[in-house]
Amino acid sequence: MGRPSYEQLGALVVEQAAVIEKLGAEVVELKAEVADLKRRLAQNSRNSSRPPSSDGLSKPAPKSLRRPSGRKPGGQQGHVGGHLAQVAVRDEIVDHMPSVCAGCRGDLRDSQDVGHLARQVFDLPEIRLKVCEHRAQRRRCVCGHETIAAFPDAVSAPAQYGPRVRALGLYLVAFQHLPYARAAQLLGDWVGAPLSPGTLAAFMAQGAEDLQPFLDEVHAQVTAAPVAHFDETGARAQGRLRWLFCASTDRLTFYSLHDKRGFDGLNHAGVLPAFTGIAVHDGFKPYRRYTQAQHALCNVHHLRELLGVIEAHPDDSQQSWAVRMDRLLRDLHTTVQRTKASDEDRLQPGALAGYRAAYEQIIELGNHHNPAPTIKTGKRGVIRQTPARNLLVRLDRDREQVLRFAHDFRVPFDNNLAERD
Repeated sequence: MGRPSYEQLGALVVEQAAVIEKLGAEVVELKAEVADLKRRLAQNSRNSSRPPSSDGLSKPAPKSLRRPSGRKPGGQQGHVGGHLAQVAVRDEIVDHMPSVCAGCRGDLRDSQDVGHLARQVFDLPEIRLKVCEHRAQRRRCVCGHETIAAFPDAVSAPAQYGPRVRALGLYLVAFQHLPYARAAQLLGDWVGAPLSPGTLAAFMAQGAEDLQPFLDEVHAQVTAAPVAHFDETGARAQGRLRWLFCASTDRLTFYSLHDKRGFDGLNHAGVLPAFTGIAVHDGFKPYRRYTQAQHALCNVHHLRELLGVIEAHPDDSQQSWAVRMDRLLRDLHTTVQRTKASDEDRLQPGALAGYRAAYEQIIELGNHHNPAPTIKTGKRGVIRQTPARNLLVRLDRDREQVLRFAHDFRVPFDNNLAERD
């Protein structure tokens, strides 16, 4: 085989250059994929919007998002502690008499009473069912006709449990989330009411039906509220995963279940379609479709995402904007809280303008160091953004919703009310 010609060598160089370029592009793509996988593996409920239930066995050590306040731990000066205190009205008094003098060993049966020391024990009374028999009396008129009195509407069976037993059963199952069998066992062991799980299930069904007028009123009041909080989470119901939607005010909470998480589920709940107040939420996209309402975003979610950027780039000066934004949001929150404590209903215009100018500068700094990428890392679709870039875009685009808590003191800094409900 002879030596290749210059033309053949030139073609080989061009071919190899094309292969090298292709391999280089694949290396860039694989590096981006590895970096993204590492970032996802490092995510948890503390530094992202992932729920705590997603942490699994790798749950991170608890670490509050709060910063040191400079105060010592424990109760602060002026704090009134709580404790069990004696009461003036007692249900029972048990006197303990000394029989022999501790000094001379003399008999104290006829001795002088000079007072007493008192200690009080708070305990449950013995719990047993009280049986109330209702008798519908029969009366015979002088005409010979017999008339029987009517029983109360709630007394419909020869033997039945009363409203307090029913209320306790509903409380244990619906509020304390005890399984039916365990709730029935508790009622049998402690109250002497040997209910079956089926009876408790019937209590629940009847209770739900009885609550409908109340739920309608709660729904109407939450819908008409000036500020309401919204959240959604997965929940198992009837043996399958469904979505639980929550709409809350400081006094009321309305829940609804639906098979879908998004717009269909929110419409089924029925609050947001007619809501014209300020909706506080975590930025879930379907909420934005309700344009007749104003929106406010949960800044605790932003703090978590900022922490994720900071932890992913601890020594990268190009991500210093995240540290500055974290500090600004916290400082602004502290300023708002202090202003509220001073019985003022708004920030001074100059102070608010200063915070907004600082916010704008941080966004500009972040955009300068995190420009929109122009090179595709995949073969199809839009150009993928980095998490830092995505967060910047949202903080820039939604700044009015991010800062609404500083403009309107009715709006809180976070969405904890709905998330805890």
